[in-house]
Amino acid sequence: MPRVKRGTVRRAKRKKLLKRAKGFYATKSKLYQAAQEAVDKALKYAYVGRRRKKRDFRRLWVVRINAGARLHGLTYGELISGLKAAGVGLDRKSLADLALDHPAAFEMLAKQAAAAKPTKSAKSAKPAKAAKATAQA
Repeated sequence: MPRVKRGTVRRAKRKKLLKRAKGFYATKSKLYQAAQEAVDKALKYAYVGRRRKKRDFRRLWVVRINAGARLHGLTYGELISGLKAAGVGLDRKSLADLALDHPAAFEMLAKQAAAAKPTKSAKSAKPAKAAKATAQA
């Protein structure tokens, strides 16, 4: 089998990796093996961070919506279920933006949710429906 000389390919590969490691501490930006490990770990953290960011923003939106809802005498759960019952299809990002920047508009939504909020008697109708289904079987 003939000998393979990597030539410029090896240099280009290493140069590309060291470029990605630019700004890393000490040998992690100078030596190939240390830089390779640091870049791999950094890419792993970046991947995890992109997913974590979605969770963190959703948590922030929920906190903001809950704070706005409590100003109008509702809990977060009551507001969300009331809006769902009223047929309002706004997502949490939009609701959080309204709660923070447009309190008047959020107040209207809170009133809609309070009016359409499911009552306790509506919730107790579900077990009766389940009992009816078992009786038929």
